[in-house]
Order: sequence, then structure tokens, then C-alpha cells
Amino acid sequence: MIDTYPSLAGNWNFPTKMRFGPGRIQELAAACSAAGINRPLLVTDPGLKPLPMIADALALLEKNGIPPALFTDVHPNPVGADVEAGLKVFRNNKHDGVIVVGGGSAMDAGKAIAFMSGQTRPMWDYEDREDWWTRADPNGIAPVIAVPTTAGTGSEVGRAAVITDESDHTKKIIFHPKMMPVDVICDPELTTGLPPHITAATGMDALSHNLEAWCSPFWHPLAQGVALEGMRLCKEWLPEATKRGSNVEARAFMLAASSMGATAFQKGLGSMHAMSHPCSSLRGTHHGLTNAVVMPYVLVHNKAAIDEKLTAAARYLGLKDQSFGGFVDWVLTLREEVGIPNTLKEIGVDMDIIPEAAAMALEDPSNGGNPVPMTVAAYETLYSNAIEGRLA
Repeated sequence: MIDTYPSLAGNWNFPTKMRFGPGRIQELAAACSAAGINRPLLVTDPGLKPLPMIADALALLEKNGIPPALFTDVHPNPVGADVEAGLKVFRNNKHDGVIVVGGGSAMDAGKAIAFMSGQTRPMWDYEDREDWWTRADPNGIAPVIAVPTTAGTGSEVGRAAVITDESDHTKKIIFHPKMMPVDVICDPELTTGLPPHITAATGMDALSHNLEAWCSPFWHPLAQGVALEGMRLCKEWLPEATKRGSNVEARAFMLAASSMGATAFQKGLGSMHAMSHPCSSLRGTHHGLTNAVVMPYVLVHNKAAIDEKLTAAARYLGLKDQSFGGFVDWVLTLREEVGIPNTLKEIGVDMDIIPEAAAMALEDPSNGGNPVPMTVAAYETLYSNAIEGRLA
């Protein structure tokens, strides 16, 4: 029997400094002071801009003598131009740090702005390939305070930003160890206003991170343990968070599962993400929703390599059918319960995408963590199956 949790609040230092619990947003000014940030640029997305949480955060900073500026020109899948525009504001106003309030898109854009604030080379020169991160000047990276408002990407505890290169419509991962936010405020009350469909899509993204990390073939026992518990939290709390968004307890556990997923996936991701990234860049699909749609198709494709792992996960999750098939059936049932479509066709991905998307998926950095070696032909089959709904 897994113990109940005595509190929803805590101060953690894993993998970075984290202030977790309801009402912790009130510590935003203190977090800035601790990080040495005196003139922050607050980065968020256009959807959050008019909400009280943004006005309250700006007022809180002003009250404490920390004058902020606001940048909100961020696409749902952030592009290089977003970073350039934010970087211009950052430099012109002589900011010394970034506060990111929002979901994955704001997090990626804000972290990239902070990273590029003191660099001299083009951003794409720091893509997560080989040792390209060593090209960066670590002293030219501004500190970031992250305040997630969705429970999905876990980007608040990540050392990278996913930005779309408009020149070739590919999502590229910009990486540096110092891109990790120096302080994170995880306040579940900030997520209670998320509509059910966004709660479901982002929550399934958190599940995909934990699940792909669990299935990754690489050696990382610490991440393995985090991934397993992260999946359990998604099982226990995602349906409740989707149905009753005002349930702060459910929101808190999903926020934890989100951060856990991004902590775990340093062990590796896989074909779910490799397939999702081209769909987002070529058709503008929601990243978490796309991961949720392709999830069972990828699991079935990888069965030979992950049968034992999913059987073990099924035991830990307490599923009635503690087998590979039982785990896949649970994923299908969960998707139906929270309103995830069955096929890529239902979210605007057509068969015409396959030749380009399959080639992009094979080149995607996430592909390297898939437990089964992939080819363009394998991705073509997977896309076709996911578009048409062929799970067998």
C-alpha cells in the first residue's frame, strides 16, 4: 500500500530549487531577490496576458521594488522569430533575468531568450547535437525563474528549449546545462482554471514523458524510479483533474507528475515525441495532444523491446491485467476517459504529411531513445496507422 501524502507543500532541490504548494506564487519577489534579479522580463503567452495571475505577478514585483517588463509575443509552438523579438526587448531594456509564467511554449521561449541574452552566435549553433552546447558562453546566460501554469511539459525543470526553425519547419532543441531555471514556483492554484481539454492534453504529455523515459533503453536508475511514480500519479489524478479542475489536490499531483516527467526524460524519449514534433511544426497540432494520440501505436510497435517493462509498470500501477496488453488497454481507456481522439486524422494530420514527417521523425533527437531502432519506412507505417486508426 502506497502511503498517503501529509502535505501539498514542500521545498525541494531536485533537479533544481523548487517551491511547491498552493499560494507559493506570493514568493515570486523573494525568488527574484535570491537569484539576484533586479530588472526581470516576464515572458508569457497571449492567452495568459489578460488574466489576473499576470497582473497580480507584475503588481507583486512592483510592490517589492523589482520593476518588471512584459513580453507576450509567443506562438503556441514558439519559433525563432519569437526568441529574436524577446531578445531585443531584453537587451534594449537592460534586463538581468527572465521570469517565465505559462505552459511549454512560454517556457521554451523564455528560457531561449535568457540563454541567448549574452551569446554572439546564431541560436541554431547551439542545437542539441554532439557537443554544440560548449560553443556557448556560460556567463552570457541570464537566470530564469519558472512558474508553470500547466501540468504537462515539465519545462520548468528542463535544460533545453524546443524552438521551430522557420527556414525548414523543423523543431530544434537548444540545450545548455545552465538553461535550467534557478528557481521554480509550482503553485497548483495557478492551474485550476485550465479547461478540461487542455488539462487532458497536457496531462497526457506528462504521462508520455514518464512512459517514454521508463521504456528508454539507456541506463539511468534514478530517472527510472522517478518515471514509474510519475506514471502512477497520472493514473490516479489525471481523470480527476480533468473532470473537476478546481480540485487543488489533483492539480498538485499532476503538477508534480509533470516535473517528474521532465526530470525522468533525461534518460531518453522515443518515437512518440519524434512523431509529434513534425506534426506540430507542419500542421500546428498541440504537442501533448499529439503525443497522446500516437501513444498506443508506438507502444504496440515497440512491443518486442518493452513487453517486460510495461508488464512491470502494470504491476506497479495496480492494473487488473498486469501484462503488456493490460497496460495498452489502460492507456486506451484513459484516453477515452479524458477525451483524447483515437487518430491523427481527427486532429488535422492527413496522409500527405507522411513522406516529409517520416524523414523528419527519423532525424529528430528523440528518435535515438526509442527502444526499437527506427527507419523511414517504419515511421511511414506508424504515421499511416495513427492517421487511419490501425492499432494491430
